[in-house]
Amino acid sequence: MFRTIKEDLKAAADRDPAARSLVEIVLTYAGVHALFLHRISHVLWKARFPILPRLISHIGRFMTGIEIHPGAVIGQGFFIDHGMGVVIGETTEIGDNVTLYQGVTLGGTGLEPGKRHPTLGNNVIVGAGAKVLGAIVIGNHVRIGANSVVLRSAPDHATVVGIPGKMIRRQDEERGVLDHTNLPDPISERFKLLELQIIELKRTIKKDKIETGSGRRDGD
Repeated sequence: MFRTIKEDLKAAADRDPAARSLVEIVLTYAGVHALFLHRISHVLWKARFPILPRLISHIGRFMTGIEIHPGAVIGQGFFIDHGMGVVIGETTEIGDNVTLYQGVTLGGTGLEPGKRHPTLGNNVIVGAGAKVLGAIVIGNHVRIGANSVVLRSAPDHATVVGIPGKMIRRQDEERGVLDHTNLPDPISERFKLLELQIIELKRTIKKDKIETGSGRRDGD
């Protein structure tokens, strides 16, 4: 567990440009505190200790504003940036080197038993306010835009945005950042496409009218 915690601290130092020292991260980073408490509660959860894992999780939520169920499985190098409002459900599985921003929910869609929360692959980034819901699988190197609502699985290297989330891009190479300034808007693009189709349709109708009018004059 100590090696895992070391990787968590390294992830915070590497991915937050505001981090100035390891001491600052240990003392002031709520995401690190919540994750540390989760590592402990998860060990107790697997050992089937009654109540105590949930109590530790509740204390972590009270201290940090981040709620992680002790049953959630979280890999190494996990980083929660400005984590207020983050919720991670019981059957969630998270791979290595994953980053979540504030307000992210990894939740369920109903009261069904068994696996009901998402599985995230390695090197996934989930933008602020995004909701990933249900027993879906998010592949490796996936980027999810801020405030997206993802209800379906996404393949490796995909970028997903919108409500409901739609795959707008798929890259074969790894992408280390989530640049919201360059994310396309699928709804806006659809409206632009419709506008172009309407313009083309008007041109066709106008052309047909001119040809029809010209034919009548020739017949007269």
